Amino acid sequence: MKSLFYILMILFCSVLNAQNNADFDKGNSLYNDGKFAEAIDHYSAILKTGNHSAALYFNLGNAHYKLNNIASSIYYYEKALQLSPNDPDIQNNLAFSRNMTIDAIETVPEGGLKKILNKVTNTFAFDTWAIMAVVSVFCFVILFLMYYFAYSTLKKRLSFIGSFVFIGFMVSALLFAFHKFNLDQRDRPAIVFAKESRVKSEPNNRSEESFRLHEGTKVQIMEAVEDWKKIKLSDGKIGWIKNEDIKAL
Repeated sequence: MKSLFYILMILFCSVLNAQNNADFDKGNSLYNDGKFAEAIDHYSAILKTGNHSAALYFNLGNAHYKLNNIASSIYYYEKALQLSPNDPDIQNNLAFSRNMTIDAIETVPEGGLKKILNKVTNTFAFDTWAIMAVVSVFCFVILFLMYYFAYSTLKKRLSFIGSFVFIGFMVSALLFAFHKFNLDQRDRPAIVFAKESRVKSEPNNRSEESFRLHEGTKVQIMEAVEDWKKIKLSDGKIGWIKNEDIKAL
């Protein structure tokens, strides 16, 4: 019975992948013909199956850009960049889309030491730092055993020094892994989709207006209260915006 279930699952996945490939190719064909709205329909059909990729989000961003859908184009370029952060085409197209936004928000520069720390931490993903820590522990154990069983004074000395070097690597990798985890936890970006949104000082309509944002602006979500989200801009401004006005990445 289980074998039959697995066979059916494999067949279903094969059919689904074939359909997704067909939708992707059809979407590309429609895009090349200038039928951007129809291309979006085919790309979106793939997303509904739970399948996503940098190429799919990139094509969605391109189609929305052609239709002057500023918020949607930026949203999908940002999604593509999350999966392929070093892709120059995604970065360039995202920059073009950002040039269409109204809000000109400066970025508060980070301190020298903090900037260097975050840059080094973001060099690798959390999983990569964790793997490096595990490998360092493994190397430490090997070198310690070599030190324990070696008869040569030189080998003992080299093994001893090497084991402590890898202990240092392990501690450093663990610290970077935890710091990367904390950075990822605090990183909750969202894109403003409303044409114009009134950001309030408190999570209610009666509170004072702090500032206004327009479609395509990227914000950071800090917390949520009922139908409101507390957001922070890159220049340090903080306020409350309605849930319906933004879309989390």
